[in-house]
Amino acid sequence: MTNWAARAAELSGEAGAARWGLAEAALAAVLERSAAKAFAGRVPSPGELDRYLKSLHLQDLALAGACAQGNEAAWDHFVAEFRPALYRAADAVAPGGGAREVADALYGELFGTQEREGDRQSLFRYFHGRSSLSTWLRSLVAQRYVDRIREVRRLEPLPEDSSAGALAALPAPPDSDRPRFAAAMRLALGATIAALAPKDRLRLGCYYAQEMTLAQIGRLTGDHEATVSRHLARTRRELRSAVERGLRDQHQFGDREISECFASVSVDTGSIDLGEWLDPVEGRKKPGADRSNPEDPS
Repeated sequence: MTNWAARAAELSGEAGAARWGLAEAALAAVLERSAAKAFAGRVPSPGELDRYLKSLHLQDLALAGACAQGNEAAWDHFVAEFRPALYRAADAVAPGGGAREVADALYGELFGTQEREGDRQSLFRYFHGRSSLSTWLRSLVAQRYVDRIREVRRLEPLPEDSSAGALAALPAPPDSDRPRFAAAMRLALGATIAALAPKDRLRLGCYYAQEMTLAQIGRLTGDHEATVSRHLARTRRELRSAVERGLRDQHQFGDREISECFASVSVDTGSIDLGEWLDPVEGRKKPGADRSNPEDPS
């Protein structure tokens, strides 16, 4: 039987649990829950468990655990550090801003506004540290947006059988089409990015691949951060339109398939890596904890 108290004591320093006032007993519970999810009811060998625990994003796991408990300092840090990334994820799913409401709605669920038997029902309880917190949040936003689209469609009345819009057959399940959508998106997105002006490509690379703030990009390009924001918004709109045209013209996708294409690929962020097409900033390392500006939700 695993001594989770001992494991938590060993990992507490690396996780930075003390920074958020996360007790070792609470960290032990978080680690145990993560391992239980990963090993699906079987008992791992000591070596397997060691490798698993070493692979975790421990600092993100400790932050999420403290937020789930309602630690004010942890929550303030989460909002300041991750809100810009959450909005970027929403804009990637729906560049017109349609997913920002989904991102905003997540805060209540993450904070845990409801209790059950004295325990806060926070979504952070479902973060197990196997991916980074940023990656988990992006997937969460994308999945919630997909769920909303599907719910809206489910409630829409079907056309009459004799009408021009009658459905000939049920569409294939979105998950089964995901590899096809991902391949089409890669082709369309790669071609579209390659056709961008160099400065537009540079801004996108700084913002999405290097995770720089608007102010940092402005210092690099010689523009005011508001100008950078406008250029990024314009480029995102142009990218979306061009990718849609490519999917429609080259792959003969209709509106429904294009929508599912964007949404399904957004759920699996590993299938699309913008960094492979965007201009790197030579010598620039990814910014650390101070990269986010809580006053810039763009």
